[in-house]
Amino acid sequence: MWDFGADATRAPQDANALRDLGVHVVALLPDETIAADVWTSGARGILPRAASAENLTAALAAVAHGLAVIDPVFADALLPAARDQSPAPPIEALTPRELQVLRLMAEGQSNKAIARTLGISEHTVKFHVNAILGKLNVSSRTEAVVHATRLGLILL
Repeated sequence: MWDFGADATRAPQDANALRDLGVHVVALLPDETIAADVWTSGARGILPRAASAENLTAALAAVAHGLAVIDPVFADALLPAARDQSPAPPIEALTPRELQVLRLMAEGQSNKAIARTLGISEHTVKFHVNAILGKLNVSSRTEAVVHATRLGLILL
């Protein structure tokens, strides 16, 4: 374990020293400003300085078993690509009717209620829902609504 202290001014030199240690280190950081430097220098665990004894113990055990540990506080600093990654576009464009069904799904309507609203059979609604799930490459109605919202297909 390596505590980088409350003041991270020496952190770049300290981070470079990690490479020379030849051991797996859990670093305790004051904030996310140096998280990427410490990680690329060889730390296998990164926790905030205020981490609980339980979290420290768990992190040390995980790193000792070859796992990497990143506290959620540091996730954005270390994984910006995951944060900026845009959702995959639909496999195939949704039809106007599928978009109507999707909007009603987003309102929380059941298949029966969607059928009544659109004047179509419940079987046809199920067909549209399955087509939407397939085109958006998701497995649930909730995922479909979240994915479609991120794509800008619907507004909530």
